Amino acid sequence: MILLVLPIVMMLLFGYAVTTEIKNTNFAVLDYSKDNYTTEIVNKLRSSECFIFTDNFTNYKQVEDAFKTGKIGIVIVFEENFYENFLHTGTASVQILADGSDPNIAKTLVTYASSIISRYLQDRNPNPNTIQMLPGIKFLYNPQLKGAYNAVPGVIGMIIMLICAMMTAVSIVREKEKGTMEVLLVSPMRPIFVIIAKLLPYFSISTINVFNIFIISHFIMDVPIAGNLFWIIVLCFLYIVVSLGIGLLISSVANTQVVALLISGMVLMLPAVYMSGMMFPIENMPLILRVLSNVIPARWFVSAIRKIMIMGVDVRYVAKEMMILTGMIVTLIVVSLKKFKIRLE
Repeated sequence: MILLVLPIVMMLLFGYAVTTEIKNTNFAVLDYSKDNYTTEIVNKLRSSECFIFTDNFTNYKQVEDAFKTGKIGIVIVFEENFYENFLHTGTASVQILADGSDPNIAKTLVTYASSIISRYLQDRNPNPNTIQMLPGIKFLYNPQLKGAYNAVPGVIGMIIMLICAMMTAVSIVREKEKGTMEVLLVSPMRPIFVIIAKLLPYFSISTINVFNIFIISHFIMDVPIAGNLFWIIVLCFLYIVVSLGIGLLISSVANTQVVALLISGMVLMLPAVYMSGMMFPIENMPLILRVLSNVIPARWFVSAIRKIMIMGVDVRYVAKEMMILTGMIVTLIVVSLKKFKIRLE
């Protein structure tokens, strides 16, 4: 497994998932002018591999809702009389709105969009020396473009996954190797209570770590907690339980600590880091990796915690992520308990 499978996994992840290129980013348009120039600019953006056109908005309320749901990464706003102003004065005012919760991606998207628009206007102007584009660039939710806004949600996801899943799997398998698990099983205690007792310490440790991260990020790194703290805690608890369920599932199929570590590293940690949107945008990946990322709990947790903690959205905008995590909890626990009981019998 280490000699043959791991190199293939590493090659696929580093070759396709780890990339700084920006592709397939959804964008929308708020066009107050609706003339030929704005239509052609939108077509130029659509023809680029960096952007995928999603919608034409009619007001800023639609723009806000789209950003909160995570449907778009950038919005282009054209002023009224765009064509007339450009034709008579040589100036054009365009506002570019980007989601600043991930500052690196936001800056790259704004640079791409500004370059495409400027190049189009220069091509249409017979005297490029007189052209002037007046972009109103606005980074929502992170106007200072602080990297900590993007790093903290990812760090929470990594720490919880590391402690809950990997440590839980290794600890239970260690009990099997030493033979102490069989000693517990011959006791009057039911197996379900043995499992719960093994999971509780890591649940408690992960909870303490989450609170420590919030304290450090908020009071030392100046990362805001813009959303409802109650729902942030609920979301973290859901993710902790999912991670514990993954660790329990690994322990049910592994018979040695080495196998548990191998499964955790290959099947859990590498995909969680590189295919969850924690470090690299999912939109840049090939279709098969984007599909596979749907089964990675960290993807849904990182997306939801960014929305609530950084963007300050209402809980209804992360209902999808919370429902998916809840479904994963039920599935993992049912499968793990079933396999655990079969193994014990």
